[in-house]
Amino acid sequence: MKFIGRAKKRLIVYKTLNKSKMKIGGCLCLAAIIAFAGFMGIDQFDPQQRSVRISADADMLPVVATIERAIGAKAQALEHGLASGLAIDGKSALLMDAGSGAVLFEKNADEPLPPASVTKIMTMLLVMEAVNRGQVGLDDKITISERAAGMGGSQMYMEPGEQHALSGLMLGIAMVSANDACVAVAEHVAGSVEIFVERMNQRAAELGMKNTNFVNTNGLPVANHYSSAYDIALMSRELLRHPICKEWFTTWQHTINVGLPGRETEFGLTNTNRLIRQYTGADGIKTGFTQDAGYCLAGSATRGEMTLIAVILGSPSSQVRFNEAGKMLDYGFAAYDTVKIAQKGEPAGRVRVEKGNPEVLNAVAGEDIFILVRKGEQDGITTGLDLNPKVRAPLERGQKLGDVIIFENGKEIERYPLVAEERVEKASFSQLYIRMMKNLI
Repeated sequence: MKFIGRAKKRLIVYKTLNKSKMKIGGCLCLAAIIAFAGFMGIDQFDPQQRSVRISADADMLPVVATIERAIGAKAQALEHGLASGLAIDGKSALLMDAGSGAVLFEKNADEPLPPASVTKIMTMLLVMEAVNRGQVGLDDKITISERAAGMGGSQMYMEPGEQHALSGLMLGIAMVSANDACVAVAEHVAGSVEIFVERMNQRAAELGMKNTNFVNTNGLPVANHYSSAYDIALMSRELLRHPICKEWFTTWQHTINVGLPGRETEFGLTNTNRLIRQYTGADGIKTGFTQDAGYCLAGSATRGEMTLIAVILGSPSSQVRFNEAGKMLDYGFAAYDTVKIAQKGEPAGRVRVEKGNPEVLNAVAGEDIFILVRKGEQDGITTGLDLNPKVRAPLERGQKLGDVIIFENGKEIERYPLVAEERVEKASFSQLYIRMMKNLI
């Protein structure tokens, strides 16, 4: 399906209810919830200000809709009840579609728990966003500080004063959960660990991570350091937008040199995430373990256009967390498909700009647009355009020019903004005169 890209990410999952199977009590419950939520009809739903989370019991899917305001996040979450019989062995778990942000399964997903080294997803995210801004580069040479070298737990065993490229430290974080590397990259990006942690919490708030508080960069046990399965999925989804991270996450073994010049030794890295060896399509993300947290995992897998994120916290053993993540991923891939509507920068249409230079402009979207559908329902999704017929210069890049409309089985279900591909200045008097003369000829 040909269209454009990354406008505001919102979820659309359309499901048909089999009314003949719905119980009267369930209908009354649903009606009460809808009335309470203030809904008079779907046409009054404002997708830019709310997200929908639907959960269900074993008898009816979906049954309950609750409305929550999205805080900083660019996605809605639509939760679906699990297939009966699927139980996850862990304190908390969640399955999310990375493309749309849809939550396909949850178990205690909002419960604040110690995340252990899964914390490092946010550390890596802040570094990658700094790289994208041009603030730092992956080739930057970073000098290891006394503080970084003194970190305990999982590490790369680096000495104070030795230097490593930022990319090598990020690989160490991704593969072996290197605590020393976390401190080194935090100091490089923010100047100090404390400032970096402040930024971690700021970014968490922007992403809508309501049940998270970071105290350090690595997840080592400390009071008041916590997150939730849902929040971890949100930051995982953001990190997966950076393709190079998947290269690091899927590297099984690697050798680096550590130590000061003249006494360097080889140090072998073996990935702690066995999901990438055990599950077809697995491409991330991060393991974690402490005595308080138990065995934790944020895992991801991609098949075709669909990427799923499985989070489990407080699992009783290392292998159990991988097995349970696999169960959730199996369910998601079996039950759902992703329809990619648009790709970033892909033109959707052209608009004429009155008194503009240039006179014609591409209308594009700023973000990828994905629709999550039940398996077998992809053919019901179609698209259309609604472009503003009167556009006047000047225009700023990113200014709204219209919408791409999503239909399911001919019924409109959502719209996404189309924006100006570039800035358009007002045409000069001489340019307007030449155009007028051409039209007269």
